[in-house]
Amino acid sequence: MSMLRTIKPKNARAKRALAAREPQLVENEKTAIFVRGEKVSESVRDAMKDLHALKLPHSINFNKKNPIHPFDADPSHGVNSLEFFSGKNDASLFVVGSHSKKRPNGLTFVRTFDGRVLDMIELGIDKMVAMKDIKSPKSTPGHRILMSFQSSLFNTHPTFQLLKSMLLDFYNGHELTEIPLQGLETVMTVTAGPMDGDQTGASSAAMAMEGASAGAESKEKLPSVHIRVYTVKMLASGTKVPKISLTEMGPRMDLSTRRTQLPDPEMWKEAIKRPKMDKKTITSGQGKKRKNIETDEMGDLVGRIHVAKQDLNAMKGKRLKSLRDPATERPAKKQRAKVAEDVTMD
Repeated sequence: MSMLRTIKPKNARAKRALAAREPQLVENEKTAIFVRGEKVSESVRDAMKDLHALKLPHSINFNKKNPIHPFDADPSHGVNSLEFFSGKNDASLFVVGSHSKKRPNGLTFVRTFDGRVLDMIELGIDKMVAMKDIKSPKSTPGHRILMSFQSSLFNTHPTFQLLKSMLLDFYNGHELTEIPLQGLETVMTVTAGPMDGDQTGASSAAMAMEGASAGAESKEKLPSVHIRVYTVKMLASGTKVPKISLTEMGPRMDLSTRRTQLPDPEMWKEAIKRPKMDKKTITSGQGKKRKNIETDEMGDLVGRIHVAKQDLNAMKGKRLKSLRDPATERPAKKQRAKVAEDVTMD
């Protein structure tokens, strides 16, 4: 049960601010918070620093240590603290770093919905090479990351399905129908299975299914997860589609899956609720509820306002010389001069 107090808006401005923080049918870019536990290792610090850099500018890094244990049975030691941070910073994603003798080099990815913890997955860092240790060009912060998941386990096994969904929420943002080549600078590959070729993908899948059927005690048999991040360089190919060259920029991480917490069915049903309009209609911005609104090539909404034709001659105010029409000003000036001459003669 959440310990966050219910805030009643005192004015219209506060009401709008609270409404903006409520769950939306079409969410904006999600903010992630990186939290250090009571004890962290050097590998955990490097991993959190690099993951934070890949998430910028929608990322917040907490430098102080916090007594947070997300999987602890006591909510005051984990869940309530994360929900408090979520409400304070309007963030729905968390990465909690920890290190202990029983579970060394731990990274826990957490998602929240409507201010409450939705689901979690804990990963262990087996090998870590930081971005600073790989001497290569780095991508510009703020660009969308192209993600590639290389294993059938990400579509069949519950643990890997949860990990895929979590990583896509962290780094891929909203789905795109086309890849904008001008803004593509970073590629992240996530591979489930051994990288040295000593076992085939089929044996890895069989090993994963065997671990899943054996229960929680056999989860260590699941294959490792290998994350690699590359920068993209486009070369001339003689066609409209350029030739792509990838250069590893880091981080380079080999991870093992540990504990997971699946979402509550009722909360998950609310979290994945979609608008009644067709998805294609929402993307193009041509739905009935989005009249005169379109989506450009960069994914930004562009509105059209219809204003009646205005007559500048009928507007009140000082008439500047540059706005005067000589063709209409000369006859009026001559008429005024003639009237003044007649009055003088009388």
